[in-house]
Amino acid sequence: MKRAPLTAKGAERLRAEVERLKSVERPRIIAAIAEARAHGDLSENAEYHAAREQQSFLEGRIKELEAGLSYAEVIDVSRLTPNGKIVFGATVELADEDSGEQIAYQIVGDLEADIKQRLISVSSPIARAMIGKSEGDSFEFQAPNGTRSYEILSVRYKD
Repeated sequence: MKRAPLTAKGAERLRAEVERLKSVERPRIIAAIAEARAHGDLSENAEYHAAREQQSFLEGRIKELEAGLSYAEVIDVSRLTPNGKIVFGATVELADEDSGEQIAYQIVGDLEADIKQRLISVSSPIARAMIGKSEGDSFEFQAPNGTRSYEILSVRYKD
């Protein structure tokens, strides 16, 4: 299996999530199942079935994270020397060439990507379009709502 890249900060965040799921969420769900069981007939017990579904989701998430972490290649972004080129781990500030709107993203591994935190997957179309470019370059990529054009304002390499 190919080793998936992960930033050191992302690996730390995911390990903390696994720990929280095991030490906080798992006991909470087990307690909810026990309480629902105490209410009697399980066939028509909505709380029991909801708690079991939560347990199933939780155990799946723990397995997904542990497997991802075990195959990950953790990369210390601060040690990269990409000579100004955009590579995995870079934080890139962009300006939309149509609207002038500015936004910054960090290019991270698939497992740690979270658009709400401005962490984009290295395999996403926008990240693939940026890789290898430098500050001052412009690029286009195919977004779900059409072709977008951006100018690269700055590139940083810190985790």
